[in-house]
Amino acid sequence: MIKRLIIVLLLFGAAAAGVGYWKFQQFQQMNAQLTAPRPPAVIASARVRQENWQPMLRAVGSLRAQSGIEITNEVPGMVSLINFDSGQQVTAGEALLRLEDSVELATLESLKADQRLAEVQFRRTAELMPKQAVSKSEFDIAKATYESAQAKVAQQQATVRKKVIRAPFVGILGIRQVDQGQYLPAGTPIVSLQALDPLYVDYALPEREFSRVAPGQVVRLRVAAYPDAPFSGRVSAIDAGVDEGSRSIRVRATVPNPDQRLRPGMFAEVETLMREEMAVLTVPRTAISYNTYGNFAYVIGEAEGGGLRVQRRQVETGAVREGRVAVIRGLAAGERVVRAGLVKLRDGQPVTIDDSVELDDSQVVEQ
Repeated sequence: MIKRLIIVLLLFGAAAAGVGYWKFQQFQQMNAQLTAPRPPAVIASARVRQENWQPMLRAVGSLRAQSGIEITNEVPGMVSLINFDSGQQVTAGEALLRLEDSVELATLESLKADQRLAEVQFRRTAELMPKQAVSKSEFDIAKATYESAQAKVAQQQATVRKKVIRAPFVGILGIRQVDQGQYLPAGTPIVSLQALDPLYVDYALPEREFSRVAPGQVVRLRVAAYPDAPFSGRVSAIDAGVDEGSRSIRVRATVPNPDQRLRPGMFAEVETLMREEMAVLTVPRTAISYNTYGNFAYVIGEAEGGGLRVQRRQVETGAVREGRVAVIRGLAAGERVVRAGLVKLRDGQPVTIDDSVELDDSQVVEQ
């Protein structure tokens, strides 16, 4: 019985020793993997460039037409003719709509007949006046009657003209809001008319920037409809006073719009360019890792014994323009930085450069 117990204990000890040895071997392999040098990471690089940038003031604004109105009728009437289509380009004075005017035209003919009669009577009285065949008061009455008849005809002609609605300036019509045969009270909205070339962009700047803005300065703006197509214009007017509530000053710029891609009411991001230029160091935007504890870039340098290594360096960044970032502090002109492949890097890691392909660097490094 004792021998059997000893044999069981020996077998159990052997099994435990085997498991321990197997675990020891696993630990040794893991330790070897951790201490082994990491293979070089493949990255894409870019040089730190020195460029001349124009300082700018950023703001947001709204586009508005140089001339934009809602066309309405001055006199009431029923629509007898519609002479335009929604979205049509029109010229100044072009007839858009006619109201029923048969009664007004008949009244006009009656008044013209009264005018002709009054003219005949006036001329006859004028001929008799030198002969003293009529009194001065009769002459004055005839003259006043003729002039009154002329005024009534002119008044009725104006009423008839108002029965035809015309475009007051060149522009693009909006969506028609009336129909054939509809009765329109005075002041009924018929269609909007917008002059689209040029357009205004109105925006506000802080009071402290007042001395840096003047008419004639170049502005650039972007709209959501064309994010990759900046539009240019110039400051045309600055408001006479500062808003007491926001302590800002309103600025208006004029933007050419020959292709009519811009429309009134669009939201715009506006950049007012300063007249002077300033030298800045820039890198591609993808070369900067943005995080809570400060921004950094990986600088590529020579490693001991040959090859390349990256060094993580804290940087201070400034404005972003057309995919490049201004670096205020932390980099020098001519240094090479990693522009793609930051996600897989750590400080001091060996790298190899392959600038022939664009690597996926869409993720933001947060460390």
